Amino acid sequence: MPKQKTNRAAAKRFKQSAKGGFIGANAYTSHRFHGKTKKQRRQLRGTKMMDATTVKTYKKLLLTK
Repeated sequence: MPKQKTNRAAAKRFKQSAKGGFIGANAYTSHRFHGKTKKQRRQLRGTKMMDATTVKTYKKLLLTK
């Protein structure tokens, strides 16, 4: 039986934290900043923990236990 392959697109975008969550960049950060407040722009910088409802999907993509 062949080995399963890791989804390379997901591997480049998300990392698993020590406690099993996933860390990734924020959405809505590529353009149209004139429609966002300074507070929104500031809070979109850096990385954030992924929502718990999507962790199962990410684990499948990255083949983690």
